[in-house]
Amino acid sequence: MNRFFKTAAVVTASAIALSACASSSSEISASYISPITYDNYSCQQLSAELERITTRVRTVSGDVNANHTRDAIAMGVGLVIFWPALFLMKGNGVEATELASLKGEYDALQAQGVQKQCGFPVAAR
Repeated sequence: MNRFFKTAAVVTASAIALSACASSSSEISASYISPITYDNYSCQQLSAELERITTRVRTVSGDVNANHTRDAIAMGVGLVIFWPALFLMKGNGVEATELASLKGEYDALQAQGVQKQCGFPVAAR
């Protein structure tokens, strides 16, 4: 019976861990933000906002990737050595939501820049 409880605990912890595993920043899709949001912006204002968004994307992407790495390590340790480590996995939560929104804002700013013929270089976010 003791073996049954250990197996059940490992299966339960694994299920929790797999559902909480953080995504990497490249796996998070952009939320849709309408380019009309930036309709009243000049090319200079669009450029400044693009720069601000790009800086914030780098910061949040770093946080998301750190969460992803931490959860991957916890998963490895939990499944191979010490299953209670699976409860240390936290996922992305707020960071993933913010990153999706930032990516959407970036796309909307780029689209508005194209429409206004601002001549922005298309940079990777």
